[in-house]
Amino acid sequence: MSNLDLDQLRTQIDDIDTQITDLFKQRMEIALDVAKYKKENGLPVLNDRREKEVLHKISEQIGEPLDSYARLLFNTMFDASRSYQNNYLARRSDLADRINASLEATPKLFPKKAVVACQGVPGSHSTAAAEKLFEVPSIMYFNTFEGVFNAVEKGLCQYGILPIENSSYGSVGSVYDLMQNYNFHIARGIRLRISHNFMAKSGTKLSDIKEIFSHEQAIGQCGEFLKDLKDVKVTVCENTALAAKIVADSDRNDIAAISSMECLELYGLELLKKSIQTTDNNHTRFICISKKMEIYPGSNKISLILSLPHRPRSLYHTIAKFAALGVNLTKLESRPIPGSDFEFLFYFDLEASVYSPELIDLLSELENQPETFAFLGCYTETI
Repeated sequence: MSNLDLDQLRTQIDDIDTQITDLFKQRMEIALDVAKYKKENGLPVLNDRREKEVLHKISEQIGEPLDSYARLLFNTMFDASRSYQNNYLARRSDLADRINASLEATPKLFPKKAVVACQGVPGSHSTAAAEKLFEVPSIMYFNTFEGVFNAVEKGLCQYGILPIENSSYGSVGSVYDLMQNYNFHIARGIRLRISHNFMAKSGTKLSDIKEIFSHEQAIGQCGEFLKDLKDVKVTVCENTALAAKIVADSDRNDIAAISSMECLELYGLELLKKSIQTTDNNHTRFICISKKMEIYPGSNKISLILSLPHRPRSLYHTIAKFAALGVNLTKLESRPIPGSDFEFLFYFDLEASVYSPELIDLLSELENQPETFAFLGCYTETI
């Protein structure tokens, strides 16, 4: 095929695209008229039966091998029409107002001092995250992650620090599950390099160890080291700092902890082996939560919770809406909804800014839908 032939074909496609654009505009204008009729007559936007009839007709009309492509095209147009109609019919979401109020009320600089809730005991990785985020944190310790959420929601602490994901062992599922039950906002994120170390009481040898204590995430991140130990019991506890404290407070000389170097000195233990994590590129993400929405200058990450209609392609259609705005989806986590049959909540992390009017319109549309929606925050994640 010569270049002239290719240019001619592209010209033909350009002409067809012009016709498609004009027809699409006409279709959307008629869809708006349909929305006005539905508003006057109290009808819902979605007419699933009507869409199936159209798809069946299109499938018969176009035939193979373009059948599946035509269905994809028309499903996308249906989604665009529904979105357009929903924007017309929906009550005005106050999300934009809440975000604007937060932008005005939030100080220009992240605070240096604060009362901060952390799970565990001194020496935990959450403590390290708090000390990196705040120059002078006043830390209150709670036994569980739920205690941290409670402290922030009830106003006992201004902020709370929670781990949500490790680069080698995945998400902290218990924290994601608790997010469903509490009102909070993410004010800042931080990513810490995590080094796990094997420690015991002074004089204990590696060959003496019969039981190891640590958090389940640390245990998972040190799997290669642990599988080489024979006849050793592994016991899960609330966090790595507590593991070190358990060993230090015990009368036994046959136990060890997987914990941080800070805990080695803090609890007077002896190092048996340094950096036992499977990979040196081992990082954990922490979020700093607050009761009020705080959006600091430069915030470029947004986190959301969504539930979606229990029907085919609902997740695809939601992701496509973000893709149409050029928004990069950096994380998608699904968690089962307690008491439901195979229904899930979805947690989205987006690279996006609240200064985008188009994005705020989309978020407002999602908030107006009958499904669960929560804007968790717009924030910066530091390293």
